[in-house]
Amino acid sequence: MGVHKITPGKSLQRIAEERTARKYPNMEVLNSYWVAEDGKRKWYEIILVEPANPEIKSDKTLNWICGPSHKRRVFRGKTSAGQKGKGLMR
Repeated sequence: MGVHKITPGKSLQRIAEERTARKYPNMEVLNSYWVAEDGKRKWYEIILVEPANPEIKSDKTLNWICGPSHKRRVFRGKTSAGQKGKGLMR
């Protein structure tokens, strides 16, 4: 038996989050969700937060993302798609 197809080790949603994080380096990926798909592509809406924004820093519910431990969190599997891929979410 041979290899019939090569599949990526990451989900398409996680790949989309990482591409977005590379394109917008001043933003942090908060989360993402599925929007639509056709026979060829899938579309995800990705929620971004700018940690340097004064309104985000003063907001009690979002200022946790300004901390140094949350930099580049999408590449470490800290979003929901990343946790699903690592097998941590139940």
